[in-house]
Amino acid sequence: MSLGNVIETIKKYSALAIICLFNYFPIKNNKIFMFSYYGTQYGCNPKYITEYILKNYPKERFDVVWAFNDTNKPHLTGIRKVKTMSLRYFYELCTSKVIITNFRTTDLFVKRKNQFYIQTWHSSLRLKQIEKDAKNSLPPAYVQMAKGDSKKCDLLLSGCKYSTEIFKRAFWYEGNIFEHGTPRNDIFFQNNSIMRNDILKMLNIPFDSKLVLYAPTFRKNESLAIYNIDYQLISEKLRNKFGGKWTFLVKLHPHLASKSNQLMKGNNIIDVTSFDDTQELLSITDILISDYSSLIFDFGITQRPCFLYVPDKFDYIINDRNLYFDLEELPFISANSNDELMKKIEYFNHQEYQANLNRFLEGIGSFEDGKASEKLLQQINEVCYSENRKEKGYGTETI
Repeated sequence: MSLGNVIETIKKYSALAIICLFNYFPIKNNKIFMFSYYGTQYGCNPKYITEYILKNYPKERFDVVWAFNDTNKPHLTGIRKVKTMSLRYFYELCTSKVIITNFRTTDLFVKRKNQFYIQTWHSSLRLKQIEKDAKNSLPPAYVQMAKGDSKKCDLLLSGCKYSTEIFKRAFWYEGNIFEHGTPRNDIFFQNNSIMRNDILKMLNIPFDSKLVLYAPTFRKNESLAIYNIDYQLISEKLRNKFGGKWTFLVKLHPHLASKSNQLMKGNNIIDVTSFDDTQELLSITDILISDYSSLIFDFGITQRPCFLYVPDKFDYIINDRNLYFDLEELPFISANSNDELMKKIEYFNHQEYQANLNRFLEGIGSFEDGKASEKLLQQINEVCYSENRKEKGYGTETI
């Protein structure tokens, strides 16, 4: 065993010892512990659950604690912040009634008998296969972690009937599934004009500009060659088709954050890879260009045009991940090259697109209605304050 492995093993067992100690401390019934993507951001479903709490409940109702790798976030008020893997982090985690995350937890979350763990996941519907369905392409360590996480889970959120069936089959989970939509998609049912102006001002974009967001997913080899969108030609085509002045926002996957500046070539192109909340960008975007990312299903709620730029379609399926849908089955318009993308934009028919989109949403059995956070908080209230939790089977032992 290398020195590095020895150090990591010591850290792990030290953390487990700390957890064992703090698990003797009383659980605070109104404390909710949240983190998103292992503490890297304030975003996704946990953020929107938090925002709903802060807007609709008195501050003494819930004690909301967020875990961050970097707690220097002065703009966040109304919540308590704790640094991941610190002593305080383990204390807050071990003494919270409700734990909410959007990703798999590790074995350093040792769930207590009377805790309630809500797994929100990080998409309303997937295009790329996940978990057991993609087991052969996942690292064995991740599969082991995922199985352990599912055993701890009390409630799993689903955005549509199709996702529910995926979870039942592939998530190593047999518990309750919350079929009321995903909190992060509530934003698409709200008036976001003020937020739009705030973001445009922050990014120094004229208020009358139209926005096209290019948000592709990552590839295993982390190559940038496939992201060869011709921003200038596409912008010109959008201007000819839809009118107005267009600004390109480019948001790469976090795995590629250190390389994103290599793709920013041309005028009216802004790198928003480091922007925490993708849902905010989607809500103000006029047109989305993506590929195999689950963001396309979230954006579909807006009824705005979505194009898929997939020049590596066949290679991706062979080398990266199988898909749940044939791209031709989707309502989104796919193109294999810049020339084809420009032609698809030129001949775009919004009425036909909207009809196909509505048929698709009906076919997958979408639960999205803008009230996911509201309905989930009804459940959380019951978990935190109901005297009948044990009768309803909440908080089963998983240690």
